[in-house]
Amino acid sequence: MTSTNKTSTDKISTDMTSTDKTATDPTTPTAPFVFLFPGQGSQSKGMLDAFDDSAVVQQTLQEASDALGYDMAALIRDDADNQLAQTEYTQPALLTASTAVLRLWQELGGATPAQVAGHSLGEYSALVAAGSLDFTDAVQLVAFRGKAMTEAVPAGIGSMAAILGLSDESIEELCAEASDESNKVWAANYNCPGQLVVAGHTAAVERLMINAKAAGAKRTLPLAVSAPSHTPLMQPAADAMAARLMEITIQSPTIPVWGNANASPEQDVQNIRQALVAQLISPVRWTETIQKLAAGGITQAVEMGPGKVLSGLVRRIERNMTVGVSINPDQLQTSLNTIAGE
Repeated sequence: MTSTNKTSTDKISTDMTSTDKTATDPTTPTAPFVFLFPGQGSQSKGMLDAFDDSAVVQQTLQEASDALGYDMAALIRDDADNQLAQTEYTQPALLTASTAVLRLWQELGGATPAQVAGHSLGEYSALVAAGSLDFTDAVQLVAFRGKAMTEAVPAGIGSMAAILGLSDESIEELCAEASDESNKVWAANYNCPGQLVVAGHTAAVERLMINAKAAGAKRTLPLAVSAPSHTPLMQPAADAMAARLMEITIQSPTIPVWGNANASPEQDVQNIRQALVAQLISPVRWTETIQKLAAGGITQAVEMGPGKVLSGLVRRIERNMTVGVSINPDQLQTSLNTIAGE
């Protein structure tokens, strides 16, 4: 989960005949770049409204609806029952939104990135972008993932919080101090310097928040989630996902996909399966991922999907890396032109 100073999960993020290929030859970028895919918390009601006129976006929404058995377009557009706040709906909705915008980028002749990365749930969107996961399989898989995460820990037992203004090392020490035999808290998301999300048993998370304030934290923000993601408490969900992933066809990606759990690029199919299981019980190493991308010569990125949570995090991690966004058609086109060097 990311945080942009708001109490939500991650916010503190002509028709095509084939959705696996671009409709036109992609332009040649001026330098290698990366797609970044947002995770849970970047969702919002109407997050694809600006793309209503796009046939490929509407096609993607219909594919998701067919795969899941409910109206994805209506869910995203209206959110009549507040389902976008429920993990088992949030995750497929976000993956659908990111894939829809990605397909529009391809239809417009946008360049192919050198690498892809996604924050938590966004790792699945990245695998779709790299041709490793079929979209229909992926949207069903993340719906299963969301339900498994919700069921792994009973409501009220776990929680998450963003801690702002302390070093990662300080928060790791506070996690150890706030944990005991019955209640534990862990570092869950290394989002950027000065922003780390913790998760665990509610009692331990509350102790840590008190201690973090006393240690000089600028803010401590409880997040509006009950599942303590990216901690050992998610082991039941990890076990369920391990079994489910064995039923899914995963191809070797056409470009490297960065994993959250090990902050490294991967193209081996078996390692990808293991990484998707590991990310449920391991912290998201986003800061390290962006630092390694920059060290490898990546200076440009595009946040492919709703919101601009990741672009904000990147600015705090690597000031020399520029990040375009894709919130509406104009911004998508601007990002496409920037990458093309226009």
